Amino acid sequence: MQYRTLGRTGVQVSSLALGAMNFGRIGRTTQDEATAVVDAALEGGINLIDTADAYSDGESEEMVGKAIAGRRDDIVLATKAYLPMGDERNHRGSSRRWLVTELDNSLRRLGVDHVDLYQIHRWDPTTSDEETLSALTDLQRAGKIRYFGSSTFPAYRIVQAQWAAREHHLGRYVTEQPSYSILQRGIETHVLPVTEEYGLGVLAWSPLASGWLSGAIREGRDVTTSRSAFMPQRFDTAIPANRARLDAVEQLAGVADEAGLTMIQLALGFVTAHPAVTSALIGPRTLDHLHSQLAAADTVLSADVLDAIDSIVAPGTDLAAHEKNDTPPALLDPALRRR
Repeated sequence: MQYRTLGRTGVQVSSLALGAMNFGRIGRTTQDEATAVVDAALEGGINLIDTADAYSDGESEEMVGKAIAGRRDDIVLATKAYLPMGDERNHRGSSRRWLVTELDNSLRRLGVDHVDLYQIHRWDPTTSDEETLSALTDLQRAGKIRYFGSSTFPAYRIVQAQWAAREHHLGRYVTEQPSYSILQRGIETHVLPVTEEYGLGVLAWSPLASGWLSGAIREGRDVTTSRSAFMPQRFDTAIPANRARLDAVEQLAGVADEAGLTMIQLALGFVTAHPAVTSALIGPRTLDHLHSQLAAADTVLSADVLDAIDSIVAPGTDLAAHEKNDTPPALLDPALRRR
């Protein structure tokens, strides 16, 4: 396992980090299965675990808390808030009112007195940067969080938040958690240059592109991944974007074979090769998934392999742009772009 400094914090984290989204109802995992995955991940050298309040409505946090009991101080523990937690309209977002309340809920579910990294799961256009950063700074000073970061923010919002922190003399985001894979390279255009400029650590989620780069999805095979069961539209090859992904996967498989690598090693090695990326977040549902991903922990891709990847999916290209989670609101809501 390789270790890297998380932005400018001085904290050392593993180049592969354990994402716990599949713990609980989403991944249909039991507590014993989740604990076994955590045990094996820590044994394999992973020291960063990332979860969120919204993962299975808090069940993921509860499972993580039980799995790490007795060894909290050896783990860099991260969670998130922003997504809805129920139907009540104020049980979501990044207002002071909600963050103060929901952090306490997360700490209770995790069974800890603080988290190392508290992240805003998505940019909240209804709440000012000053409001959110002020609340996070106070929670940091109270000792409930050590650092705070953003997740899936558009590049211009990352910059705005940095300037707001400076203008109002508040703590700043020290990390960003964007989606990044060989098939979704759009963040190379603006987000990663910005994180490098401001010295943010980057925790990349979905490095296997929802399973497209796991090796399980190939031409002529039925798609039977767990993700395809509840998101079939993402794997319907009659859709042009999915057809483009499958064509790219077939070419990438040839690159992996020639280099003597699995598709998972190629995919994770690509993400961790970018100088702006600190860690790739893996989200195994089973021990077999975890072991196949840990095998990429020491993978270093040669320049020839990286060049071959660039020739298949050009730098800065998203093969499924409609799946991006950082689209500016004005592109989604017609009322915001019409007088």
